Amino acid sequence: MKFSDLLQELNIHEHHSLSIAPDCDPEILELAAVKTARAGTLSYIEGVKFASEVDRTQASVLILPPNPTLQQKATDRHIAWISTPDPKLLFARAVPLFYRPYHPAAGIHPTAIIHPSVQIGNEVSIGAYAVIHEDVVLGDGACIYPHVVIYPAVRIGDHTILHANCTIHERTQIGADCVIHSGAVIGAEGFGFVPAPEGWVKLEQSGITVLEDRVEVGCNSTIDRPAVGETRIGYNTKLDNLVHVGHNGQTGENCVMAAQVGLAGGVQLGNWVILGGQVGVANQAQIGDRTQAGAKAGLHGTIEPNSIMMGNPASPYKVFLKSSAIYNRLPEMHQTLRKLQQQVEALQEQIRAMEEG
Repeated sequence: MKFSDLLQELNIHEHHSLSIAPDCDPEILELAAVKTARAGTLSYIEGVKFASEVDRTQASVLILPPNPTLQQKATDRHIAWISTPDPKLLFARAVPLFYRPYHPAAGIHPTAIIHPSVQIGNEVSIGAYAVIHEDVVLGDGACIYPHVVIYPAVRIGDHTILHANCTIHERTQIGADCVIHSGAVIGAEGFGFVPAPEGWVKLEQSGITVLEDRVEVGCNSTIDRPAVGETRIGYNTKLDNLVHVGHNGQTGENCVMAAQVGLAGGVQLGNWVILGGQVGVANQAQIGDRTQAGAKAGLHGTIEPNSIMMGNPASPYKVFLKSSAIYNRLPEMHQTLRKLQQQVEALQEQIRAMEEG
């Protein structure tokens, strides 16, 4: 693909904030990270801190931030460039022009086991050894990979993809354009047990799990159904691998959870919440819109909107930095305290001696 063709495919001419290097139309054969790029590749630079990469990269085309220094560096090296406030976003939009993930053709494999009551939409693909129970509805263009198991009364929206070996439990509702990756379990029983004199009594989980449109769930992640009511994952929310959402959890729209995040029962996330790896959210916690939590943070209670939290238990970012600085000085502070204690004890001895004399 020529550089000029890329601009046309991405509708660059419609974005007035973009600048294009003149008289430069190289061939683009593939995509690459800027450090490993070679001739014929497209890559991107996120910010000025990566300026040195422009001096070293072998990429033929770069997507740059609106920085004159970086643009001049690229021009001096005869590298074609596009300038945009969000280089990574434009790069993401370019990827489908060079790569499409595998997608099987429509059709039903002869080894699939499908109950006669299942409603199958148009252009649906069902892979080998998939098992689909009664009263399931599959929307148009749905893709069911091999060894997927779908329990009774599940609803799958249009163009949703269920990758190999994922399991969808009874009465789960999954919207359109969702992606459920391999090994994920959606709608299994929440962890509900009630103490009794004879031991733990199981509280049956009669609720449902709902995934709204454009939700993506990573490999080996789990989203539990509740005893009553519903667990709901909001529109366009993305879960990484190994994420757990407990019963009655509720997320807003456009939330992102990195690997090994755990939400206890009844957690409520607002819109655009971002949780780093291994963040834990305590039972019934309420997290406000656009809150961000750093890796391994422990969130409790109510977190106000637009908060940036770190640490366990989590505290606001600036407080966390101050606390961390103090923590690193604890050995020094302990020595100072011991010296002060010794001085006080010596002074007290002097006072007692004077009083006795």
